[in-house]
Amino acid sequence: MVKTAETMSPWALFMQADLVVKAVMIGLLLASIWSWAIIFERSRRLRQIDKEAAGFEERFWKAKTLDELQATKGSHPTADLFRAGMDEWQASVEGRANVDREGVRARLHTVMAASIDRSVSDLSDRLSVLATIGSVAPFVGLFGTVWGIMRAFIAIGATQNTSLAVVAPGIAEALFATAIGLFAAIPAVIGYNRLLHRINRMEDRLQGFSSAFHALMSRELDGIH
Repeated sequence: MVKTAETMSPWALFMQADLVVKAVMIGLLLASIWSWAIIFERSRRLRQIDKEAAGFEERFWKAKTLDELQATKGSHPTADLFRAGMDEWQASVEGRANVDREGVRARLHTVMAASIDRSVSDLSDRLSVLATIGSVAPFVGLFGTVWGIMRAFIAIGATQNTSLAVVAPGIAEALFATAIGLFAAIPAVIGYNRLLHRINRMEDRLQGFSSAFHALMSRELDGIH
């Protein structure tokens, strides 16, 4: 049988493959879809958070009182950080005759650091999936490659024929499995690194806002008699 472009097409190679190689290919394709879904969802969310954070910080520095900001609706890391600090401030300062300034400063730092950790942990939640796909997919594809080459050698032994027509289908299936493994792994690795960089930038931004907010509260504490 002459191997034409149609018989050596990706779909034909998939249909000619045995169950093991098909399972490998399907698993890798599903992993690729999963990784792209995570990349698009996290990218969209980070863009939205950046926009909301910029607007909140602008309102923060223009606000006449912090109480009106505390009532602001919406949930994003910067607003959550602000509310955590304000809740601790009100619990530690309001209605108290004697205020432990250093204790309040320490608690403010603690609750705001915890808020940042929660936000970063939430944003980084699915990055482990990308890291896993990026590291495991090439080896899963390699398994399909080894299996396909084994089938090619078995075909040679069964037919006692070493012609390319006998060997080519198994080798093509093997290489196709490798290609799908790389197709799943490369975007996952790139997406992981890119999203991690953006999350680190968001963490730096939150740390900067936390420091500025903590300094503002510290000055307020100095004015309490």
